Amino acid sequence: MVRLNVLMATVVLTLAAAPVVADTASHAAQVEQFLKLARADRMSVPVHAQVQQMFAQRFAQAKAPADKQAVLERYQAKADALLEGAVGWETLKPDMIKLYGRHFSERELKELNAFYQSALGRKVLDTMPELTAQSAQLAQARLESVVPEVNKLLEEMGKELK
Repeated sequence: MVRLNVLMATVVLTLAAAPVVADTASHAAQVEQFLKLARADRMSVPVHAQVQQMFAQRFAQAKAPADKQAVLERYQAKADALLEGAVGWETLKPDMIKLYGRHFSERELKELNAFYQSALGRKVLDTMPELTAQSAQLAQARLESVVPEVNKLLEEMGKELK
C-alpha cells in the first residue's frame, strides 16, 4: 500500500511538472531566438580583435623582423583559443539564456523577437554599434574637460583629510 502511494505521488508530481518543463523549454527557445536576432554570438569579436591588436603591438614594439611573423601568428592563435574557451559563444550561451530568461518573460521575449524581425528592429541592430561608439566618444570628450577639476577636488579632499 505504501509503495502504491509513493508510486501514485511520483506519477502525480511528474505529470504536474510536465507543463513547467514545457514552459521552461518554450521560454528558453524564445530567449535563444532573441539572442540570435540580437547577434549575441558576435559579442566576443571585439575582445578577440583587441587581443589580436595587443599581440601585434607587442610584436611591433619588439621590432621583430618580418621572418618572425609566424611567431606572432602562433601566439595570436593561442590567445584566440584561450578567449574562445572563456568568452566564446558556445561557452556563454547557456548562461546567457538563463540570464535573459530571468529578466524577460516569454511574452516579452515574443514581443522583442517580433520587433527585431521588423525593418525597424533590424535597423536598430545595424546602427546600434555605431551609435554606441559615437556616444562613448561624445561622453569621453566631455569627460576630458572636467578631469582636471575632478583631480583638483581629489587633491583638496586629500589635504582636508590629513
